[in-house]
Amino acid sequence: MKFAVAGAGAIGAYLGAKMAHAGYDVTLFARGAHCRAMQEHGVRVLSPDGDFEAHPRVVNSLAAGGPVDVVFLAVKAHSLPALAPQLPPLFGPETAVVSMQNGIPWWYFTGAERLEKIDPGGVISAAVEARRVIGSIVYLSTEIAEAGVIRHNESTRITLGEPDGARSERCRVISEALVRSGLRAPITTHIRQEIWVKLLGNIAFNPISALTGATLVAIARDPDTSQLVRAIMAETEALARKLGIEMPITIDQRIAGAEKVGEHKTSMLQDLEAGRPLELDAIAGAALELGDRLGVPMPSTRAVYACTKLLEKQRGAKLG
Repeated sequence: MKFAVAGAGAIGAYLGAKMAHAGYDVTLFARGAHCRAMQEHGVRVLSPDGDFEAHPRVVNSLAAGGPVDVVFLAVKAHSLPALAPQLPPLFGPETAVVSMQNGIPWWYFTGAERLEKIDPGGVISAAVEARRVIGSIVYLSTEIAEAGVIRHNESTRITLGEPDGARSERCRVISEALVRSGLRAPITTHIRQEIWVKLLGNIAFNPISALTGATLVAIARDPDTSQLVRAIMAETEALARKLGIEMPITIDQRIAGAEKVGEHKTSMLQDLEAGRPLELDAIAGAALELGDRLGVPMPSTRAVYACTKLLEKQRGAKLG
């Protein structure tokens, strides 16, 4: 089988390096200094599980990737509208596309139900047919230490699932390849429910961390911010329930789980500190759009979203 990783940043390059190290035919798509470093020296991974180097094929144009069997979409959600129209050269008749974005994924709603915040103008769904999509939830913690060097901090889990909840041969084959590459890759028949479980934490902790600079444990233990977290989670839980999703864990359990992670900076705080765009619309903006559509009030979520949006805008003005 042939694999491609579209967006070989911290998570994508780590995934590609693990698969290439295990002997799989994998092509990474990247740009800039990170791309050149991987082309010249391969990918170096620093990990508590053991450091290693891998030498997958690395290209800076998706057209050079050629048809593959599986495409891992590893870019952030806000980068997908620009990337999606470039994907078709990677597609054969049965190519599967594994969505790896945080928040509500573009494929969750289709047609008239499509959310403008995550699929503006329908450009993603037009480029990637629904039949190709496999959902995933990524629990890896990685970062780019320097161009061509990935620091893996914790977790090797990527949960896979068909959007319709079916058990499929293609999920089994992809999971097997990931497991052989040293990753955990459980298959779920409840991918939509699990998306909301992860969103429950991200929609509260990520923007609050960007606004305050605080780690997960600091937010969870502070009496005022923890109260705000609870309010946002309650609004998100009500929204999920409106869609027929019942959370398998309580808000208390979700907060306790975040606290247990400890002195960890969320991906949104890391992006803010690195000057990168924030995944705010996929995580919070899309939920608010959906809340407006379904008549679910989300005042706490909206207030934190507005403040974080302004923070990003102000940062952009200063950089400009």
